[in-house]
Amino acid sequence: MRELPFESLYRHDFARVAVAVPRLRVADPAYNVEQTLLLARQAAADGVVLTVFPELGLSSYTADDLFHQDAMDDAVRAALAQVVAESVDIDTVLVVGAPVRTQGRLFNCAVAVCHGVVLGAVPKSYLPNYREFYEKRQFAAARENLETHITIAGQRVPFGADLLFTASNLDGFVCHLEICEDGWVPLPPSGYAALAGATVLVNLSASNIVIGKADYRRALCTSHSARYLAAYLYSAAGHGESTTDLAWDGQALVCENGDLLAEGARFADHPQLVTADLDLRRLAADRLRATSFADNVHDHRERLSKLRRVEVELPIPAGTVDLRREIERFPYVPADPAVRNERCAEVQHIQVEGLSTRLRATGLQRVVIGVSGGLDSTQALIVAAKTMDRLGLPRANVLAYTMPGFATSTRTRTDAHRLMDALGVTAREIDIRPSATQMLRDLGHPAADGTPQYDITYENVQAGERTSHLFRLANQHGALVIGTGDLSELALGWCTFGVGDHMAHYSVNASVPKTLIKYLIAWSVDTAQFGPAADEVLGSILRTEISPELVPDTDSAAPSQSSEATVGPYELQDFHLYYLLRFGYRPSRIAYLARHAWSDTNRGHWPDLVDQHNAYDLATIKRWLAEFLRRFIQTSQFKRSTLPNAPKVGSGGSLSPRGDWRAPSDASAAAWLDELARNVPDA
Repeated sequence: MRELPFESLYRHDFARVAVAVPRLRVADPAYNVEQTLLLARQAAADGVVLTVFPELGLSSYTADDLFHQDAMDDAVRAALAQVVAESVDIDTVLVVGAPVRTQGRLFNCAVAVCHGVVLGAVPKSYLPNYREFYEKRQFAAARENLETHITIAGQRVPFGADLLFTASNLDGFVCHLEICEDGWVPLPPSGYAALAGATVLVNLSASNIVIGKADYRRALCTSHSARYLAAYLYSAAGHGESTTDLAWDGQALVCENGDLLAEGARFADHPQLVTADLDLRRLAADRLRATSFADNVHDHRERLSKLRRVEVELPIPAGTVDLRREIERFPYVPADPAVRNERCAEVQHIQVEGLSTRLRATGLQRVVIGVSGGLDSTQALIVAAKTMDRLGLPRANVLAYTMPGFATSTRTRTDAHRLMDALGVTAREIDIRPSATQMLRDLGHPAADGTPQYDITYENVQAGERTSHLFRLANQHGALVIGTGDLSELALGWCTFGVGDHMAHYSVNASVPKTLIKYLIAWSVDTAQFGPAADEVLGSILRTEISPELVPDTDSAAPSQSSEATVGPYELQDFHLYYLLRFGYRPSRIAYLARHAWSDTNRGHWPDLVDQHNAYDLATIKRWLAEFLRRFIQTSQFKRSTLPNAPKVGSGGSLSPRGDWRAPSDASAAAWLDELARNVPDA
């Protein structure tokens, strides 16, 4: 197979599909086929590899007893032959609806055509015969079929409701066709197809419109896509069908794993082509991890083994096809303000539930926490204060300590005191410089005598002294030590192991990434949870450089060390973490998604509350992704293997060895780094 450009969505297992609703005339196949081919050519020009048309779109759904007329049959046969002939130079797979006579019966069929070849014809399985529907008057159901192949446009083609159209040149693209009512029954054919490997489920529909039906269709299609971990394409008949007794809205839907990707305008009197870019790799990743999905396959293996596969080479464009799907920059932070508010409230509730339950279980009523004036300890302190409120205990039971060291800035020290005062907790300060100096002297470290040797020992002595003090304070006051470290730091190994910020009695942020912590604090301000004094200091903390503050500098007013200068921008590393942890994508795909999300500040939506908008080119993304892979896979797992207890907050994962992530501490990152180097351009 030819090598596609890095920028092409097809190289990264996306597929552009289209749902088409053409103009239509009742019982006029010659007109209908021209309108069908017009939209098919537009779809092909747009890089679409699969274009789906409505049920009986070549004849019209509302032809009633005209379906049994020989003249209609002749016209439909001619229209199908025209579709086949003209498809030779149309670079998309067409799925059209047509009445097909065979075996002395008439079947309501979906016919798949590509480059002059009829790939197969699928008859409708379930014929509605209630209320306004009388399909059994004209049609036979799929179960009445006696043949495995029939002739269409002079070609002998597979025929039956058991066909899976499998792409030979696009991994994970397996298409199944069903027709209208098939998708409304309790056990739809598409469900069995999904268990057999189908990822793109297609429904050619007519479906007249009545009040409330559009919402029901939308819910049905999105729920199908969620239940079957698949894409679901739905095309309903529109303008031009007979309105003798019914009306038609032409609803066009593209859904994927519970999400509505695209929907057309209803009641349009013009042709519509609704496109969306499907993420086949995401579907594959979810199915791979859902062991119950595989169990369901086993339970139906006898039926599934009888499904037939029809191989098709999709007409994938050779050049670049840019991804039009929005990839959120912050996968842990919804861009929509209403959804973001719900997410932040839910996360805080989970954190408070975790800590309050742990305190009840231990019988303790106090917590000890170190407050640095940075993001993580701020959010942990907020959770501690909210926990006391929930338990009906005074906030004074939160014993908060700020512990300045050799590089603590005036700004963070001041903010720590202001925050503790604003939240009404018990505030104390312990200067760790004397005890840290003594330890350096005991170690024979030159810094004990003033030599500026700021190495890892120098840094970790300070981190260890802080944690050691907190544990002994907890012993003294009958309290729990609250861990403040977050998911991003654990992923990057950016914490001091053992007697350091790695350890606590109970952690509240361990499943919360740095980007989300930032927005949780901003949300606290936006919702005025603690009053003006707290809001002012929280705003200052949000504007402070993220820093471990372990190496001194000539300017002590603000943090001089930058965490992000060493481990990379947290917003970018959180993006990498999400797609590696949640889906297990190869590095080149993560880089492609990151480039799409982060290369242009004007593309897509930004969450509000935080004004800083950054952009990263591919070279920068590749550099920091390599750093992330090295740290996450090769050097940091031993820290995660011995984590304190902490509540999981989101489907993006946690790194607890007792939960989502179990990995060897001595693994090599070579395979990941090699794939990144080979498959991602440097610019």
